[in-house]
Amino acid sequence: MNFGKIHYFILASIILPVLFSLQAKTISVVYEKYDDGKVIENDSTVYVYYEGIASVIKTGDSKEQYFIDFNTKNTVEMLNAGTEKYKLLTPFEKLPVPVSFEKETEKILKYKCKKAVYSSFSNKIEVWFTEDTTAKGSPALSYFPENSLVLKLAVNGSVRFKAKSIKENKKAKMFDYPIDKAKEVTPAEYEEMTIKSRYTSVQVFDRQQINWQDSIVNPGDFAAEQVYRFSRGNVILKKVKLPKISIAGNVFIKVTAWSNGDAYDRTGTVFMLPKENEAVLLQALKNGAEGLPEYLCKSGEKIKGVVRTENYIPPVELMRFISSFGVGHFNDKVQINNYNWNDSVIYVQDVTSLIPADQEEIWIGMSIGNYDKGGHKASLELNYYPPEEFYEGDRWIYPLFNTANCIDGSGNHSKMFQQDSLTVEFDLPADIEKPYLLFTTTGHGGWGGGDEFNPKMNQVIIDGQTIFSHVPWRTDCSTYRMSNPASGNFSNGLSSSDLSRSNWCPGAVTPPFLIPLEKIKSGKHVMKIAIDIGKEDGNYWAVSGVIVGDYKVNDKK
Repeated sequence: MNFGKIHYFILASIILPVLFSLQAKTISVVYEKYDDGKVIENDSTVYVYYEGIASVIKTGDSKEQYFIDFNTKNTVEMLNAGTEKYKLLTPFEKLPVPVSFEKETEKILKYKCKKAVYSSFSNKIEVWFTEDTTAKGSPALSYFPENSLVLKLAVNGSVRFKAKSIKENKKAKMFDYPIDKAKEVTPAEYEEMTIKSRYTSVQVFDRQQINWQDSIVNPGDFAAEQVYRFSRGNVILKKVKLPKISIAGNVFIKVTAWSNGDAYDRTGTVFMLPKENEAVLLQALKNGAEGLPEYLCKSGEKIKGVVRTENYIPPVELMRFISSFGVGHFNDKVQINNYNWNDSVIYVQDVTSLIPADQEEIWIGMSIGNYDKGGHKASLELNYYPPEEFYEGDRWIYPLFNTANCIDGSGNHSKMFQQDSLTVEFDLPADIEKPYLLFTTTGHGGWGGGDEFNPKMNQVIIDGQTIFSHVPWRTDCSTYRMSNPASGNFSNGLSSSDLSRSNWCPGAVTPPFLIPLEKIKSGKHVMKIAIDIGKEDGNYWAVSGVIVGDYKVNDKK
Protein backbone atom coordinates (compact mmCIF):
# COMPACT_ATOMS: atom_id res chain seq x y z
CA MET A 1 0.00 0.00 0.00
CA ASN A 2 1.14 3.52 -0.74
CA PHE A 3 0.66 5.86 2.22
CA GLY A 4 2.28 8.83 0.54
CA LYS A 5 4.93 10.38 2.76
CA ILE A 6 3.93 8.54 5.91
CA HIS A 7 7.60 7.52 6.46
CA TYR A 8 7.77 4.63 8.90
CA PHE A 9 11.10 4.77 10.71
CA ILE A 10 12.15 1.43 12.19
CA LEU A 11 14.99 1.02 14.68
CA ALA A 12 16.48 -2.10 16.22
CA SER A 13 18.12 -0.01 18.95
CA ILE A 14 18.23 3.62 20.02
CA ILE A 15 21.36 5.69 19.50
CA LEU A 16 21.03 9.46 19.58
CA PRO A 17 23.86 11.24 17.73
CA VAL A 18 25.72 13.83 19.80
CA LEU A 19 27.04 16.72 17.72
CA PHE A 20 27.41 19.58 20.19
CA SER A 21 25.84 20.79 23.42
CA LEU A 22 23.88 23.92 24.22
CA GLN A 23 22.37 25.13 27.46
CA ALA A 24 18.77 24.43 26.52
CA LYS A 25 16.23 21.60 26.73
CA THR A 26 15.42 18.71 24.43
CA ILE A 27 12.37 16.47 24.52
CA SER A 28 12.55 12.91 23.21
CA VAL A 29 9.54 10.73 22.42
CA VAL A 30 9.96 6.97 21.97
CA TYR A 31 7.28 5.23 19.88
CA GLU A 32 6.59 1.51 19.79
CA LYS A 33 5.92 0.13 16.33
CA TYR A 34 3.01 -2.26 15.79
CA ASP A 35 2.43 -4.89 13.14
CA ASP A 36 -0.98 -6.56 12.85
CA GLY A 37 -1.93 -5.29 16.30
CA LYS A 38 1.19 -6.61 18.05
CA VAL A 39 4.20 -4.66 19.29
CA ILE A 40 7.31 -5.48 17.28
CA GLU A 41 9.97 -6.31 19.82
CA ASN A 42 12.96 -3.93 19.82
CA ASP A 43 11.38 -1.86 17.05
CA SER A 44 10.91 1.79 17.91
CA THR A 45 11.16 5.34 16.64
CA VAL A 46 12.84 8.17 18.52
CA TYR A 47 11.57 11.66 17.95
CA VAL A 48 13.64 14.57 19.36
CA TYR A 49 12.41 18.14 19.63
CA TYR A 50 14.82 21.04 20.13
CA GLU A 51 14.05 24.76 19.93
CA GLY A 52 11.40 24.53 17.21
CA ILE A 53 13.00 21.71 15.23
CA ALA A 54 11.98 18.06 15.42
CA SER A 55 14.11 15.19 14.17
CA VAL A 56 13.28 11.55 13.62
CA ILE A 57 16.48 9.75 14.59
CA LYS A 58 17.42 6.52 12.83
CA THR A 59 20.38 4.35 13.81
CA GLY A 60 22.69 2.53 11.45
CA ASP A 61 24.12 3.65 8.13
CA SER A 62 21.17 5.73 7.01
CA LYS A 63 21.52 7.91 3.93
CA GLU A 64 18.38 9.86 4.79
CA GLN A 65 17.52 12.34 7.55
CA TYR A 66 14.11 13.78 8.41
CA PHE A 67 13.12 16.96 10.21
CA ILE A 68 10.11 19.13 10.94
CA ASP A 69 11.17 22.76 11.15
CA PHE A 70 8.53 24.76 13.01
CA ASN A 71 10.63 27.91 12.73
CA THR A 72 10.47 28.01 8.93
CA LYS A 73 7.27 25.89 8.76
CA ASN A 74 8.74 23.20 6.49
CA THR A 75 9.21 19.48 6.64
CA VAL A 76 12.79 18.70 5.58
CA GLU A 77 14.07 15.51 4.00
CA MET A 78 17.81 15.15 3.44
CA LEU A 79 19.73 12.62 1.38
CA ASN A 80 23.46 11.90 1.57
CA ALA A 81 24.50 10.83 -1.95
CA GLY A 82 28.24 10.24 -1.96
CA THR A 83 29.92 13.55 -1.15
CA GLU A 84 26.79 15.57 -1.93
CA LYS A 85 23.83 16.33 0.33
CA TYR A 86 20.36 17.18 -1.00
CA LYS A 87 17.24 18.49 0.65
CA LEU A 88 13.53 18.57 -0.10
CA LEU A 89 11.50 21.29 1.62
CA THR A 90 7.74 20.91 1.88
CA PRO A 91 5.88 23.94 3.30
CA PHE A 92 3.27 23.14 5.94
CA GLU A 93 0.54 24.58 3.73
CA LYS A 94 1.25 21.84 1.14
CA LEU A 95 0.96 18.98 3.64
CA PRO A 96 -2.22 16.86 3.82
CA VAL A 97 -4.99 18.40 5.89
CA PRO A 98 -7.41 16.41 8.06
CA VAL A 99 -10.66 15.43 6.42
CA SER A 100 -12.26 15.53 9.86
CA PHE A 101 -11.67 16.04 13.57
CA GLU A 102 -13.49 13.43 15.65
CA LYS A 103 -15.22 14.02 18.99
CA GLU A 104 -13.65 11.02 20.70
CA THR A 105 -10.56 11.51 22.89
CA GLU A 106 -8.00 9.16 24.40
CA LYS A 107 -5.50 9.46 27.24
CA ILE A 108 -2.00 8.41 26.19
CA LEU A 109 0.68 8.49 28.85
CA LYS A 110 -0.59 11.45 30.94
CA TYR A 111 -1.89 13.51 28.00
CA LYS A 112 -5.42 13.96 26.73
CA CYS A 113 -5.38 13.36 22.98
CA LYS A 114 -7.80 14.49 20.30
CA LYS A 115 -8.29 12.59 17.05
CA ALA A 116 -7.82 13.76 13.45
CA VAL A 117 -8.49 11.70 10.31
CA TYR A 118 -6.55 12.01 7.02
CA SER A 119 -6.91 10.29 3.67
CA SER A 120 -3.93 9.18 1.58
CA PHE A 121 -4.00 7.04 -1.59
CA SER A 122 -7.34 5.49 -0.55
CA ASN A 123 -5.96 4.77 2.96
CA LYS A 124 -7.45 6.11 6.19
CA ILE A 125 -4.82 7.69 8.45
CA GLU A 126 -5.91 8.36 12.05
CA VAL A 127 -3.74 10.37 14.46
CA TRP A 128 -4.25 11.04 18.16
CA PHE A 129 -2.56 14.30 19.14
CA THR A 130 -2.08 16.50 22.17
CA GLU A 131 -1.55 20.25 22.47
CA ASP A 132 -0.37 20.01 26.08
CA THR A 133 3.36 19.53 25.48
CA THR A 134 6.19 21.80 24.46
CA ALA A 135 7.28 19.36 21.76
CA LYS A 136 5.45 19.39 18.44
CA GLY A 137 5.35 17.02 15.47
CA SER A 138 4.79 13.40 14.52
CA PRO A 139 6.64 10.14 13.74
CA ALA A 140 5.01 10.33 10.30
CA LEU A 141 6.50 13.29 8.50
CA SER A 142 3.33 14.57 6.82
CA TYR A 143 0.55 13.86 9.31
CA PHE A 144 0.22 16.23 12.27
CA PRO A 145 -2.13 19.07 13.14
CA GLU A 146 0.09 22.13 13.51
CA ASN A 147 1.17 23.05 17.06
CA SER A 148 0.48 19.54 18.35
CA LEU A 149 2.33 16.31 19.11
CA VAL A 150 1.05 13.05 17.64
CA LEU A 151 1.17 10.21 20.19
CA LYS A 152 -0.59 7.46 18.22
CA LEU A 153 -1.06 6.74 14.52
CA ALA A 154 -3.20 4.10 12.79
CA VAL A 155 -3.58 3.12 9.14
CA ASN A 156 -6.88 1.60 8.01
CA GLY A 157 -7.82 0.88 11.61
CA SER A 158 -4.54 -0.83 12.53
CA VAL A 159 -2.24 0.94 14.99
CA ARG A 160 1.24 1.50 13.59
CA PHE A 161 2.84 3.81 16.20
CA LYS A 162 2.09 4.60 19.83
CA ALA A 163 4.17 6.71 22.22
CA LYS A 164 5.92 4.70 24.92
CA SER A 165 7.63 7.53 26.78
CA ILE A 166 8.26 11.28 26.76
CA LYS A 167 11.39 12.59 28.44
CA GLU A 168 12.87 16.02 28.96
CA ASN A 169 16.62 16.58 29.07
CA LYS A 170 17.74 19.91 30.44
CA LYS A 171 21.34 19.18 29.44
CA ALA A 172 20.54 19.50 25.80
CA LYS A 173 22.47 17.59 23.17
CA MET A 174 21.59 19.11 19.81
CA PHE A 175 21.22 16.83 16.81
CA ASP A 176 22.91 17.68 13.52
CA TYR A 177 20.75 19.86 11.29
CA PRO A 178 22.90 20.71 8.22
CA ILE A 179 20.16 22.58 6.38
CA ASP A 180 22.55 25.12 4.86
CA LYS A 181 24.94 22.46 3.51
CA ALA A 182 22.34 20.68 1.38
CA LYS A 183 21.33 21.53 -2.18
CA GLU A 184 17.58 21.97 -2.66
CA VAL A 185 15.91 19.80 -5.32
CA THR A 186 12.38 19.31 -6.60
CA PRO A 187 10.08 16.58 -5.24
CA ALA A 188 10.45 14.55 -8.44
CA GLU A 189 14.26 14.82 -8.35
CA TYR A 190 14.38 13.87 -4.68
CA GLU A 191 12.12 10.88 -5.18
CA GLU A 192 14.32 9.60 -8.02
CA MET A 193 17.53 10.04 -6.01
CA THR A 194 16.18 8.38 -2.88
CA ILE A 195 14.89 5.36 -4.79
CA LYS A 196 18.23 4.91 -6.57
CA SER A 197 20.14 5.27 -3.29
CA ARG A 198 18.34 2.26 -1.81
CA TYR A 199 19.57 -0.36 -4.26
CA THR A 200 22.76 -1.22 -6.13
CA SER A 201 22.89 -1.22 -9.92
CA VAL A 202 25.54 -3.13 -11.90
CA GLN A 203 25.89 -1.97 -15.51
CA VAL A 204 26.71 -4.95 -17.74
CA PHE A 205 26.17 -3.61 -21.29
CA ASP A 206 25.60 -0.04 -22.44
CA ARG A 207 24.03 0.31 -25.91
CA GLN A 208 26.13 -2.60 -27.11
CA GLN A 209 25.63 -3.60 -30.75
CA ILE A 210 24.39 -7.14 -31.50
CA ASN A 211 24.54 -7.76 -35.23
CA TRP A 212 25.68 -10.09 -38.03
CA GLN A 213 29.14 -9.37 -39.43
CA ASP A 214 32.05 -11.13 -41.12
CA SER A 215 34.84 -10.80 -38.57
CA ILE A 216 35.15 -10.15 -34.84
CA VAL A 217 38.24 -8.87 -33.00
CA ASN A 218 38.00 -9.37 -29.23
CA PRO A 219 40.19 -7.61 -26.65
CA GLY A 220 42.67 -9.68 -24.64
CA ASP A 221 41.98 -13.12 -23.22
CA PHE A 222 38.80 -13.11 -21.13
CA ALA A 223 39.57 -10.20 -18.82
CA ALA A 224 36.92 -8.82 -16.46
CA GLU A 225 34.87 -5.77 -17.47
CA GLN A 226 35.63 -6.24 -21.21
CA VAL A 227 32.84 -6.87 -23.73
CA TYR A 228 33.41 -9.87 -25.99
CA ARG A 229 31.48 -10.69 -29.17
CA PHE A 230 30.96 -14.16 -30.61
CA SER A 231 28.91 -16.05 -33.22
CA ARG A 232 29.62 -13.38 -35.86
CA GLY A 233 28.29 -10.69 -33.54
CA ASN A 234 25.05 -12.33 -32.36
CA VAL A 235 26.38 -13.10 -28.87
CA ILE A 236 27.96 -10.63 -26.43
CA LEU A 237 29.60 -11.53 -23.11
CA LYS A 238 31.11 -9.77 -20.11
CA LYS A 239 32.48 -10.70 -16.70
CA VAL A 240 31.09 -8.46 -13.98
CA LYS A 241 31.69 -8.00 -10.27
CA LEU A 242 28.72 -8.49 -7.96
CA PRO A 243 27.96 -6.69 -4.71
CA LYS A 244 27.61 -8.81 -1.59
CA ILE A 245 23.99 -9.87 -1.42
CA SER A 246 21.73 -11.81 0.91
CA ILE A 247 19.41 -14.53 -0.35
CA ALA A 248 16.63 -12.57 1.38
CA GLY A 249 17.06 -9.69 -1.08
CA ASN A 250 15.90 -9.38 -4.69
CA VAL A 251 17.77 -9.22 -7.99
CA PHE A 252 16.20 -7.89 -11.19
CA ILE A 253 17.48 -7.80 -14.77
CA LYS A 254 16.66 -4.76 -16.87
CA VAL A 255 17.28 -4.84 -20.64
CA THR A 256 16.72 -1.80 -22.85
CA ALA A 257 16.79 -2.54 -26.59
CA TRP A 258 16.63 -0.61 -29.86
CA SER A 259 16.64 -1.67 -33.47
CA ASN A 260 19.82 -0.57 -35.22
CA GLY A 261 18.55 -1.57 -38.66
CA ASP A 262 16.90 -4.99 -38.17
CA ALA A 263 13.15 -4.74 -38.80
CA TYR A 264 12.14 -8.22 -37.57
CA ASP A 265 11.19 -9.82 -34.26
CA ARG A 266 14.03 -12.02 -33.01
CA THR A 267 14.53 -14.43 -30.11
CA GLY A 268 16.65 -12.84 -27.40
CA THR A 269 18.20 -14.46 -24.35
CA VAL A 270 20.23 -13.31 -21.36
CA PHE A 271 22.35 -16.06 -19.85
CA MET A 272 24.97 -16.79 -17.20
CA LEU A 273 27.91 -19.17 -17.42
CA PRO A 274 27.84 -21.62 -14.48
CA LYS A 275 31.08 -21.38 -12.51
CA GLU A 276 31.71 -25.13 -12.61
CA ASN A 277 31.71 -25.16 -16.43
CA GLU A 278 32.95 -21.64 -17.11
CA ALA A 279 36.23 -22.55 -18.83
CA VAL A 280 34.59 -25.06 -21.20
CA LEU A 281 31.88 -22.62 -22.28
CA LEU A 282 34.33 -19.76 -22.77
CA GLN A 283 36.38 -21.90 -25.15
CA ALA A 284 33.22 -23.00 -26.98
CA LEU A 285 32.21 -19.37 -27.45
CA LYS A 286 35.68 -18.52 -28.70
CA ASN A 287 36.32 -21.54 -30.93
CA GLY A 288 32.85 -22.95 -31.72
CA ALA A 289 30.63 -25.64 -30.24
CA GLU A 290 32.40 -28.58 -31.92
CA GLY A 291 33.97 -29.82 -28.69
CA LEU A 292 30.75 -29.79 -26.65
CA PRO A 293 28.84 -33.02 -25.90
CA GLU A 294 26.30 -34.01 -28.54
CA TYR A 295 22.63 -34.74 -28.05
CA LEU A 296 21.59 -37.31 -30.66
CA CYS A 297 17.97 -37.08 -31.85
CA LYS A 298 16.19 -40.07 -33.37
CA SER A 299 16.04 -38.03 -36.56
CA GLY A 300 19.83 -38.26 -36.70
CA GLU A 301 20.35 -34.58 -35.93
CA LYS A 302 23.18 -33.91 -33.49
CA ILE A 303 22.75 -30.89 -31.24
CA LYS A 304 25.76 -29.68 -29.30
CA GLY A 305 25.95 -28.33 -25.76
CA VAL A 306 22.25 -28.12 -24.88
CA VAL A 307 21.81 -30.84 -22.21
CA ARG A 308 23.54 -31.45 -18.88
CA THR A 309 25.85 -34.46 -18.73
CA GLU A 310 28.19 -35.85 -16.10
CA ASN A 311 30.96 -33.54 -17.35
CA TYR A 312 29.04 -30.64 -18.89
CA ILE A 313 26.66 -27.92 -17.63
CA PRO A 314 24.76 -25.72 -20.12
CA PRO A 315 24.42 -21.94 -19.69
CA VAL A 316 21.76 -20.70 -17.25
CA GLU A 317 19.04 -18.72 -19.03
CA LEU A 318 18.24 -15.65 -16.94
CA MET A 319 15.71 -14.02 -19.29
CA ARG A 320 13.95 -14.85 -22.57
CA PHE A 321 12.71 -11.90 -24.57
CA ILE A 322 11.61 -11.21 -28.12
CA SER A 323 12.83 -8.12 -29.95
CA SER A 324 10.23 -5.85 -31.48
CA PHE A 325 9.59 -5.03 -35.11
CA GLY A 326 12.11 -2.21 -35.49
CA VAL A 327 11.55 0.06 -32.46
CA GLY A 328 13.88 3.05 -32.58
CA HIS A 329 15.43 2.76 -36.05
CA PHE A 330 12.09 2.66 -37.91
CA ASN A 331 10.10 5.09 -35.74
CA ASP A 332 10.44 8.02 -38.15
CA LYS A 333 10.16 5.78 -41.22
CA VAL A 334 6.64 4.58 -40.37
CA GLN A 335 4.48 7.53 -39.38
CA ILE A 336 0.81 6.92 -38.56
CA ASN A 337 -1.47 9.52 -37.04
CA ASN A 338 -2.03 8.90 -33.29
CA TYR A 339 0.55 6.09 -33.26
CA ASN A 340 3.18 7.26 -30.79
CA TRP A 341 6.00 4.74 -31.11
CA ASN A 342 8.03 3.92 -28.02
CA ASP A 343 11.64 5.11 -28.01
CA SER A 344 12.86 1.67 -26.95
CA VAL A 345 11.67 -1.61 -25.46
CA ILE A 346 12.38 -2.19 -21.77
CA TYR A 347 12.33 -5.74 -20.43
CA VAL A 348 12.46 -6.29 -16.64
CA GLN A 349 12.38 -9.62 -14.81
CA ASP A 350 12.95 -10.90 -11.28
CA VAL A 351 15.91 -13.31 -11.42
CA THR A 352 16.55 -13.59 -7.68
CA SER A 353 16.56 -17.38 -7.59
CA LEU A 354 19.12 -17.62 -10.42
CA ILE A 355 21.90 -15.33 -9.13
CA PRO A 356 24.40 -17.04 -6.78
CA ALA A 357 24.86 -15.33 -3.43
CA ASP A 358 28.37 -16.70 -2.85
CA GLN A 359 30.14 -15.53 -6.04
CA GLU A 360 32.03 -12.28 -6.44
CA GLU A 361 32.04 -12.37 -10.25
CA ILE A 362 29.93 -13.96 -12.98
CA TRP A 363 29.98 -14.08 -16.78
CA ILE A 364 26.77 -12.67 -18.29
CA GLY A 365 25.89 -12.89 -21.97
CA MET A 366 23.15 -11.79 -24.30
CA SER A 367 22.08 -12.96 -27.74
CA ILE A 368 19.61 -11.56 -30.26
CA GLY A 369 19.73 -13.92 -33.23
CA ASN A 370 19.67 -11.91 -36.47
CA TYR A 371 21.26 -11.63 -39.91
CA ASP A 372 21.35 -7.84 -40.21
CA LYS A 373 24.57 -5.78 -40.39
CA GLY A 374 23.01 -3.04 -38.27
CA GLY A 375 21.20 -5.46 -36.01
CA HIS A 376 20.23 -4.20 -32.57
CA LYS A 377 21.64 -2.21 -29.68
CA ALA A 378 21.00 -3.21 -26.10
CA SER A 379 21.80 -2.18 -22.54
CA LEU A 380 21.66 -4.54 -19.57
CA GLU A 381 21.86 -3.90 -15.85
CA LEU A 382 21.47 -6.00 -12.71
CA ASN A 383 19.64 -4.28 -9.86
CA TYR A 384 20.13 -5.55 -6.30
CA TYR A 385 17.47 -4.66 -3.73
CA PRO A 386 18.64 -5.43 -0.16
CA PRO A 387 16.35 -7.00 2.44
CA GLU A 388 15.49 -5.20 5.65
CA GLU A 389 17.69 -7.70 7.47
CA PHE A 390 20.80 -9.29 5.94
CA TYR A 391 21.53 -12.94 6.61
CA GLU A 392 23.93 -15.49 5.16
CA GLY A 393 22.90 -18.37 2.96
CA ASP A 394 23.20 -19.66 -0.56
CA ARG A 395 21.05 -20.80 -3.42
CA TRP A 396 21.19 -24.09 -5.26
CA ILE A 397 21.20 -23.50 -9.03
CA TYR A 398 21.18 -26.64 -11.18
CA PRO A 399 21.00 -26.05 -14.97
CA LEU A 400 19.49 -28.98 -16.91
CA PHE A 401 19.04 -27.92 -20.54
CA ASN A 402 19.11 -24.83 -22.73
CA THR A 403 18.37 -24.84 -26.46
CA ALA A 404 18.27 -21.04 -26.73
CA ASN A 405 21.07 -19.66 -28.91
CA CYS A 406 23.72 -18.90 -26.30
CA ILE A 407 26.78 -20.49 -27.89
CA ASP A 408 25.83 -20.47 -31.58
CA GLY A 409 23.65 -17.41 -32.12
CA SER A 410 22.38 -18.70 -35.46
CA GLY A 411 21.47 -22.24 -34.33
CA ASN A 412 18.12 -23.84 -35.19
CA HIS A 413 17.17 -26.97 -33.29
CA SER A 414 14.17 -27.65 -35.48
CA LYS A 415 13.98 -31.43 -35.26
CA MET A 416 14.60 -32.04 -31.57
CA PHE A 417 10.98 -32.75 -30.64
CA GLN A 418 9.68 -34.23 -33.88
CA GLN A 419 10.39 -37.89 -33.08
CA ASP A 420 11.36 -38.00 -29.43
CA SER A 421 11.59 -36.03 -26.19
CA LEU A 422 14.47 -34.03 -24.78
CA THR A 423 15.83 -36.31 -22.04
CA VAL A 424 18.19 -35.38 -19.19
CA GLU A 425 19.28 -37.05 -15.96
CA PHE A 426 19.55 -35.13 -12.70
CA ASP A 427 20.41 -35.70 -9.05
CA LEU A 428 18.27 -33.96 -6.41
CA PRO A 429 20.20 -33.53 -3.12
CA ALA A 430 18.52 -34.10 0.23
CA ASP A 431 19.69 -30.77 1.67
CA ILE A 432 17.65 -28.53 -0.64
CA GLU A 433 14.53 -26.71 0.52
CA LYS A 434 11.54 -26.07 -1.75
CA PRO A 435 13.11 -27.03 -5.10
CA TYR A 436 11.28 -26.06 -8.27
CA LEU A 437 11.92 -26.14 -11.99
CA LEU A 438 12.08 -22.91 -13.96
CA PHE A 439 10.88 -23.97 -17.41
CA THR A 440 11.02 -21.43 -20.26
CA THR A 441 9.52 -22.32 -23.62
CA THR A 442 8.65 -20.48 -26.85
CA GLY A 443 7.50 -21.97 -30.15
CA HIS A 444 8.62 -20.67 -33.55
CA GLY A 445 8.06 -21.47 -37.21
CA GLY A 446 6.38 -19.94 -40.25
CA TRP A 447 2.83 -19.21 -41.34
CA GLY A 448 -0.09 -21.60 -41.66
CA GLY A 449 0.96 -24.81 -39.95
CA GLY A 450 3.92 -23.21 -38.19
CA ASP A 451 4.23 -23.73 -34.44
CA GLU A 452 4.50 -19.99 -33.85
CA PHE A 453 0.81 -19.54 -34.61
CA ASN A 454 -0.59 -22.91 -33.49
CA PRO A 455 -1.06 -23.97 -29.85
CA LYS A 456 1.05 -27.01 -28.94
CA MET A 457 1.07 -29.11 -25.77
CA ASN A 458 4.23 -28.96 -23.61
CA GLN A 459 4.85 -31.67 -21.00
CA VAL A 460 7.45 -32.18 -18.28
CA ILE A 461 7.79 -35.84 -17.32
CA ILE A 462 9.90 -37.15 -14.40
CA ASP A 463 10.49 -40.90 -14.08
CA GLY A 464 7.53 -41.58 -16.34
CA GLN A 465 5.12 -39.33 -14.38
CA THR A 466 3.78 -36.15 -16.04
CA ILE A 467 4.23 -33.31 -13.54
CA PHE A 468 3.41 -30.44 -15.91
CA SER A 469 1.13 -30.33 -18.92
CA HIS A 470 0.31 -27.01 -20.52
CA VAL A 471 -0.33 -25.30 -23.84
CA PRO A 472 1.82 -22.13 -23.68
CA TRP A 473 0.02 -19.38 -25.58
CA ARG A 474 0.01 -15.57 -25.50
CA THR A 475 -3.14 -13.66 -26.44
CA ASP A 476 -1.99 -10.20 -25.26
CA CYS A 477 0.42 -9.31 -28.07
CA SER A 478 -1.61 -6.30 -29.22
CA THR A 479 -0.62 -4.68 -25.91
CA TYR A 480 2.84 -4.08 -27.37
CA ARG A 481 1.76 -2.50 -30.68
CA MET A 482 3.50 0.82 -29.92
CA SER A 483 6.84 -1.01 -29.73
CA ASN A 484 6.50 -2.43 -33.26
CA PRO A 485 6.65 0.33 -35.90
CA ALA A 486 7.91 -2.02 -38.66
CA SER A 487 5.19 -4.64 -38.10
CA GLY A 488 3.21 -5.36 -41.27
CA ASN A 489 -0.43 -4.26 -41.42
CA PHE A 490 -3.01 -6.64 -42.91
CA SER A 491 -6.08 -5.89 -45.01
CA ASN A 492 -8.38 -6.64 -42.07
CA GLY A 493 -6.80 -3.96 -39.84
CA LEU A 494 -4.66 -6.27 -37.72
CA SER A 495 -0.90 -5.98 -37.56
CA SER A 496 1.51 -8.91 -37.41
CA SER A 497 2.63 -7.93 -33.92
CA ASP A 498 -1.00 -8.21 -32.71
CA LEU A 499 -1.31 -11.91 -33.47
CA SER A 500 -1.38 -14.50 -30.67
CA ARG A 501 1.65 -16.76 -30.51
CA SER A 502 3.22 -19.78 -28.81
CA ASN A 503 4.10 -18.12 -25.49
CA TRP A 504 5.69 -14.95 -26.82
CA CYS A 505 4.94 -11.51 -28.20
CA PRO A 506 7.14 -9.13 -30.23
CA GLY A 507 8.59 -6.67 -27.71
CA ALA A 508 7.86 -8.67 -24.54
CA VAL A 509 9.51 -10.88 -21.92
CA THR A 510 8.60 -14.58 -21.76
CA PRO A 511 8.75 -15.50 -18.05
CA PRO A 512 9.43 -19.10 -17.02
CA PHE A 513 6.85 -21.49 -15.61
CA LEU A 514 7.52 -22.33 -11.95
CA ILE A 515 7.00 -26.08 -11.42
CA PRO A 516 7.26 -27.30 -7.77
CA LEU A 517 9.42 -30.39 -7.20
CA GLU A 518 8.87 -30.80 -3.44
CA LYS A 519 7.18 -34.17 -3.97
CA ILE A 520 10.20 -35.51 -5.88
CA LYS A 521 12.39 -37.59 -3.56
CA SER A 522 16.10 -36.92 -3.31
CA GLY A 523 18.33 -38.98 -5.55
CA LYS A 524 18.74 -39.65 -9.26
CA HIS A 525 15.90 -39.04 -11.74
CA VAL A 526 15.20 -38.78 -15.46
CA MET A 527 13.36 -35.77 -16.88
CA LYS A 528 11.80 -35.60 -20.33
CA ILE A 529 10.41 -32.57 -22.16
CA ALA A 530 7.78 -33.54 -24.73
CA ILE A 531 6.30 -31.06 -27.21
CA ASP A 532 3.77 -31.77 -29.94
CA ILE A 533 5.89 -30.13 -32.62
CA GLY A 534 4.50 -29.50 -36.09
CA LYS A 535 5.72 -31.42 -39.14
CA GLU A 536 6.57 -28.50 -41.40
CA ASP A 537 10.16 -27.45 -41.93
CA GLY A 538 11.28 -24.49 -39.83
CA ASN A 539 9.28 -25.35 -36.70
CA TYR A 540 11.30 -25.33 -33.50
CA TRP A 541 10.93 -24.73 -29.77
CA ALA A 542 13.51 -22.86 -27.71
CA VAL A 543 13.42 -24.36 -24.19
CA SER A 544 15.50 -24.04 -21.05
CA GLY A 545 15.23 -25.61 -17.62
CA VAL A 546 16.95 -24.87 -14.31
CA ILE A 547 16.16 -26.44 -10.93
CA VAL A 548 16.57 -23.94 -8.08
CA GLY A 549 16.19 -24.01 -4.33
CA ASP A 550 17.88 -22.94 -1.09
CA TYR A 551 20.31 -24.95 0.96
CA LYS A 552 18.86 -25.92 4.32
CA VAL A 553 20.37 -23.95 7.19
CA ASN A 554 23.71 -25.42 8.32
CA ASP A 555 23.46 -28.15 5.67
CA LYS A 556 25.62 -26.67 2.93
CA LYS A 557 28.98 -28.43 2.83
